[in-house]
Amino acid sequence: MNDMSDWKPKRFWKQAAVAETAEGYAVELDGRPVRTPAKAPLLLPTRALAEAIAAEWDAQESEVDPINMPFTRTANAAIDKVRIQQAEVADMLAAYGDSDLLCYRADSPAELVELQAQTWDPALDWAAETLGVRLRPVQGVMHQPQPASAIETLTRKVHALNPFQLAAFHDLVSLSGSLVLGFAAALNWRKADEIWQISRLDETWQEEQWGPDDEARALAAVKRAAFLHAKAAYDIST
Repeated sequence: MNDMSDWKPKRFWKQAAVAETAEGYAVELDGRPVRTPAKAPLLLPTRALAEAIAAEWDAQESEVDPINMPFTRTANAAIDKVRIQQAEVADMLAAYGDSDLLCYRADSPAELVELQAQTWDPALDWAAETLGVRLRPVQGVMHQPQPASAIETLTRKVHALNPFQLAAFHDLVSLSGSLVLGFAAALNWRKADEIWQISRLDETWQEEQWGPDDEARALAAVKRAAFLHAKAAYDIST
């Protein structure tokens, strides 16, 4: 969840450093605190996140390039976007649980049906054990609602996240198409890259049947990098 638009000032500082304040951790450029694009103070909940952001600023050369500053972009989104509409963002992400990728299964061919069950059922079992919700898989693409009690439980868990966690969690869920896999990544069910591959099962299957598509592969690589960054951002925002 990122937005730094075309904001590219020249580098004017010699050193970026972390400063601890009463409100959290700040990043300072030669002693001057960094602000978000909306001019809010860039105050972080953990030293680890502040240090990651300071390292990004230190790595800039003659011109600031937001593309190379993913932790900064995520923090900006948390402060300028998520924090001011936190309940709405949480509700939007919780809604993925009612149409979770893992619950919509093919009815043919038999090999794909079996592969989906073998790959996705363990994630649903994990959600039942760890999150306390049992989502029901269905065949086809027509929406079939999940139990209201399960969605209520998942909604409470999403609302419990702080704005910085929620900004990262937004990408874990939206990129994978699965609330369950978002939680699975956040809570370390398996390695983030393995969870990403689980979310790509259908695309991988299609590629194996029809051959690779260079454009689709390039887009998938960008999304994978964003997913892995979101996991790292979630971890150091906690």
